[in-house]
Amino acid sequence: MSRRGLLAFCLLLTACKRGAPASEAPDASSPAVSAPAPGAPTASVRPAPPPEDATHRVQPLAVCRADGAAPLDASRRYFEEGRFEEALSCAAQAAALEPDLAAAHAERGVSLAALGREAEAQLAYARALAIDPGDPSALLGSAHLYAVQLPSTRERDELGALYAERGLSQPGTPPELIPHLALVAAMAFNDLGQAEASLAHAAIVLARNPGSREALYERALALFELCRFREARATFASLVDDPERAAHAHHHLGLLLEREGKWKQAQVHFDKARALAPEDFPEPPLPPEEAFRAEVVKAVAALPEDMRGDLDGVPVTAEELPADADLLANQPPLSPTILGLFRGPPLAEPCDGSEVPCRSVVLYRRNLARAVRTPDELREQIRVTLLHEIGHLRGEDDEELAARGLE
Repeated sequence: MSRRGLLAFCLLLTACKRGAPASEAPDASSPAVSAPAPGAPTASVRPAPPPEDATHRVQPLAVCRADGAAPLDASRRYFEEGRFEEALSCAAQAAALEPDLAAAHAERGVSLAALGREAEAQLAYARALAIDPGDPSALLGSAHLYAVQLPSTRERDELGALYAERGLSQPGTPPELIPHLALVAAMAFNDLGQAEASLAHAAIVLARNPGSREALYERALALFELCRFREARATFASLVDDPERAAHAHHHLGLLLEREGKWKQAQVHFDKARALAPEDFPEPPLPPEEAFRAEVVKAVAALPEDMRGDLDGVPVTAEELPADADLLANQPPLSPTILGLFRGPPLAEPCDGSEVPCRSVVLYRRNLARAVRTPDELREQIRVTLLHEIGHLRGEDDEELAARGLE
C-alpha cells in the first residue's frame, strides 16, 4: 500500500466535519423545493447531454432523510457513519436550499471525494471557495483532493500545498483543523522535493499529536531528503511495526544502509519492503555495471548533434550512488535519490580552475534502476536524465527543466 493509503479516506472523516454553522431545518409544512403552479411560465432549460449509450439511465440522489435535523447537519452525521450516498443527498439538499452557503458545497465535495467522484468534487470545492475563499473545510478538502487523493503530479501537489497553506493562514480556521492542514502540506511539500517546508509542517502536527504516525513518516522522509541520515534512520526504525508504513520504512532503511556500503543488510530491508508491498517495490531492473555504462554511452551517441557538441570535453560517467560531498555541496542538500548530477558551472560561465575537469555529468545506476520497472524504461530514463543534466550544463535551473517535462 502506498504511503497515502487509507489517509485519502480517514483524514477527511476525522477533520472536515466542522465549519460554518448549518442552516435551520426547514419548516416541515413547507416543501424543500417549490414546484411551479399549473400554467405558470417556466424558465428555459438547456437540454440534457445525450446519453453515452442506449443503456444510460439517470440515477437521481435519494431524498435526504434528515430526521428533523438541518440537512447540513444530517450530511455530516451520515458522513461520520460512512454512509456517503446519504451524506451527499443531504449536502445537495442543503446546497439547493442555500446556494450561497459555502459549507454546503464543501460538504458536497467531501462526500463526492469519498465516493471516488473526484471531478465532481473539484467543482463542488471550487464553488465553495468562489463563495468564501477562506472556508476552512473547503480548503482542507481541496488540499486533500489534490495532494493526497488524486495521482501525484507537480501541479496537483503545488495546488494542494497552496490550499493547505491558505487554510493554515486563515485567522478563522478552527484549531482542530490545523494539524490536518499541516499534514497535507507536509505530504505535498515532500512530494515537491521541498523537504525543509515539509519538516516544518510535520512539526506542527507532532506538536499537537506526538504519536501521529502519518506526521512521523513525513518527518522521516524530510530528514532523509535533507541528508540528516542518523535522525531519519531512527524515525524510520520506529515505523517498521506500522502496517500502513512498514514497507516504506523498510525500503528507506535499505537505502540508508546501502549508502553505508552495508549491501547485505540493505538487501534484507529491500526484500521485506517487496514482500509487504510488491506493487510499490518491484525488483529493479539493475544491469551489471559494464552493461549500464554501455547504455549510457549509447544514450550519449543518440543525442542531437548540438547536444553532443555541448558535451565535448565534458565527461559523462556512471556511479553507483551520489556521494555525500556532492549532496551536501548544495543548501538545502540534494536528494539522495537523484538520478544524475551536473558538476561545475554552466557553459556560459568560466571555470575557476579548482576542478579538473571543470564540468562533468554523472548518472547513478542504482537510483535509476529503482526509478523504473523494465529495462526499456531504464533506457528511456537514462535518456531523460541525460537531457536534464544537459539542461543544467546550458544554464537551466530545476524549475525551468520541470516546466519542460524534464524533472
